[in-house]
Amino acid sequence: KVDYDVCSNYGNWLYSAGIGNDPRDNRKFNMIKQGLDYDGNGDYVRLWVPELQSIKGADVHTPWALNSAALSQAGVTLGETYPQPVVTAPEWSRHINQRPQGRSPHPRGRRGPARTPMQHKDRGIDFYFSRKKDV
Repeated sequence: KVDYDVCSNYGNWLYSAGIGNDPRDNRKFNMIKQGLDYDGNGDYVRLWVPELQSIKGADVHTPWALNSAALSQAGVTLGETYPQPVVTAPEWSRHINQRPQGRSPHPRGRRGPARTPMQHKDRGIDFYFSRKKDV
């Protein structure tokens, strides 16, 4: 099956490149987190990156973080059979060597019902659309 929606794909590529439309400042696409969330066992990566087929489980998302024994056992030599990372973003560090928790992906990253911020818990929708704000 091929996923092809011109607008959606273009928007996702822009977002991944860090130049898409996002209202949050300093927003970066975290490839490691996305890999763990949506390809926890690494099957998709192994399908398209044959050099990493012998790396087991979620470790396939961060081969540069493996020790030399694990790389040798998988037949991977960084810089020769598989490239060194061009960049390792600081945001990735908390996800490296993390194992997926067997959770299913949630749309838009939400987990459970949306919560009202504590300081606004008593303000209904009328507060935001009324002119009177002295509540």
